[in-house]
Amino acid sequence: MHVNVSSRALASLIPVGMLLVSGAAACRTGIMRGERHASATLFDATGRQVGVVALTDAGSGVAILGTFQSLPAGQHGIHFHAVGRCDAAGAFASAGAHVNPASRKHGLENSEGPHAGDLPNFEVGATGIATFRELTSRVSLGEGPASLLDADASAVVVHATADDQRTDPAGNSGARIACGVIRER
Repeated sequence: MHVNVSSRALASLIPVGMLLVSGAAACRTGIMRGERHASATLFDATGRQVGVVALTDAGSGVAILGTFQSLPAGQHGIHFHAVGRCDAAGAFASAGAHVNPASRKHGLENSEGPHAGDLPNFEVGATGIATFRELTSRVSLGEGPASLLDADASAVVVHATADDQRTDPAGNSGARIACGVIRER
């Protein structure tokens, strides 16, 4: 599930601990009940901060809450990538491929998929502001091959266009326009 929030409502949240990363604000959302928490601050290729993604072990999966600003309007693909590196000089290629420990094909609509790191698209309004909420059981904040907190960490990457949810390896979702390394909190 993804939710779009009005620009006025979102703008009022942005200064508060940069978007629900603080424990008190996160608990009020009702999604931050797990014991392990992680987050990623996303930057564009110029080094400008464009979002924060908060992750929580929710027992049945990982709850994701992303808040973004200054992104181009339209639909965007968003994925968990296997390496916790976000080198802008290489168009964020340092983040590697999607998290995919089961060697599946890409896409939530692919009969041979999805990758563990595949997520639904989200919509950015004309103001450049968006919110993304999702719960996925394909990754974890614990141990194991689908952990986002493994030895080389993981990254959250936003793409320039919508993910078609079928085409391997990345859903024709275009260039990587924002990236953030996932760190345990």
